[in-house]
Amino acid sequence: MTKKIICFGKVLFDVFPTHRKIGGAPLNVALRLASLGINAQIISRIGKDEIGKELLAFIEKNGVDTDTIQIDENLSTGQVIVQLNEKGSASYTINYPVPWDKIICIPEDKITLKKADAIVFGALVCRDSDSHESLLKMMNYAKYAVCDVNLRAPFYTKIILIDLMMQSDFINFNADGLYEISAFLNSPYHSLEQNIVFIAEQTNTKHICVTKGSHGAVLYYNEKMYNKSGYKINVVDTVGTGDSFLAGLLSKLLADANPQEAIDFACALVAIVAKNEGANPKISNREINDFMNT
Repeated sequence: MTKKIICFGKVLFDVFPTHRKIGGAPLNVALRLASLGINAQIISRIGKDEIGKELLAFIEKNGVDTDTIQIDENLSTGQVIVQLNEKGSASYTINYPVPWDKIICIPEDKITLKKADAIVFGALVCRDSDSHESLLKMMNYAKYAVCDVNLRAPFYTKIILIDLMMQSDFINFNADGLYEISAFLNSPYHSLEQNIVFIAEQTNTKHICVTKGSHGAVLYYNEKMYNKSGYKINVVDTVGTGDSFLAGLLSKLLADANPQEAIDFACALVAIVAKNEGANPKISNREINDFMNT
């Protein structure tokens, strides 16, 4: 049976120096999940404007359910200014407030979430109390909550991050985020693996993944570590790579794949994404498998 995953949070346009692309981490995850054959749906909010209409049409065209995207009468659809350094790494200027800061939890969401296999969300959506409160309500209905700890200063607090992790079944970090959260929790450890176990114990979370950029990733799953080295590629840009990684990983884990198979698949997927421009290049399962076997 096809799995259903709800993604909660921001949908927006990434504005580069020469062009713009539709993005937002939860949307990027949803789009990649849909491309992998997962029934993906997005809970978010856009403006009643032309770029909002453009965004909605794009999401529908790419196979993501938009029934739970709300329309804001006052705020303009979100945009993020993206700058790339000489190595292709991205930095972001995120406008505030925008519609996805004001997501409302409605009664129909309870039914939608109870039918889903998981909800995926990022910590950034909690920068505003309205969306934060809505997320907490929705997590109560979810079978499996996935927290993507993507730290964007100054839009997070120690208290909110720890609370979200405590209520999650799966936590996804990059290496810098892992060490920052470990420091928040007064970890006595230095190694990445020790800090993963430490956070798992502190938050009572059995499933944790840490991405290490070009060096691959580490997955802690039911008290066992799984590792995958990164692929040597020519990076075009890194926008959306972490989102595709998370989508690829969840698509396998929620289908009860072996955790090593899941992390191998996700690392191959993210390498292909990084070889292309933008967050959502078209990539087939066959292309991923061929890449892994060459």
